[in-house]
Amino acid sequence: MPQDHRPARPVRVLLAEDQGMMRGALALLLGLEPDLEVVAQVGAGDEIVDAALRSRPDVALLDSEMPGRSGLDAAADLRTEVPDCRVLILTTFGRPGYLRRAMEAGAAGFLVKDGPVEELAVAIRRVLAGETVIDPALAAAALGAGPSPLTARERDALNASVDGATVADIAAKLRLSESTVRNYLSAAIGKTGTRNRMEAVRAARQQGWL
Repeated sequence: MPQDHRPARPVRVLLAEDQGMMRGALALLLGLEPDLEVVAQVGAGDEIVDAALRSRPDVALLDSEMPGRSGLDAAADLRTEVPDCRVLILTTFGRPGYLRRAMEAGAAGFLVKDGPVEELAVAIRRVLAGETVIDPALAAAALGAGPSPLTARERDALNASVDGATVADIAAKLRLSESTVRNYLSAAIGKTGTRNRMEAVRAARQQGWL
């Protein structure tokens, strides 16, 4: 591949961004690149996998936080359902925990949104060429922060608590007993060093663990 990473044919790009104006602007700007083609756009995380199965993109640009399902969770499904698609996570929040989760989900890149679109176009070409592209400052912060102490089930319990759901509501949603939910929430509160589950949710979000 040439040194500027420009492929021989247009790169098929799926764009997942919940803000319509931002999504439209990104699609327009990426479309100005002669070697990039936006073949699908979605505004909710639970639409990503279906859109990818229909459009078969080479690269998926996923917002880390979306309604329905996060881009970080969708990235893991894409690795299984559309294994040839490379994933590049875009985020407004440069949280170390997000980077770790993205890499665990098989993402090939992680960038914050405040960079120029030219850098995003270069990143798309680089991940398609097999490289890993990570914001340098965020990579350094992630190394210093260490991994999330929360288990997958503890994260599930905290996520289900976001809207002030009762323990009974959370238990029904996760198909667990109420005592098990209480144990998960108690463990999460202890690991985040907080006093209650809502404080635990806020602390975990600030770290990028949710």
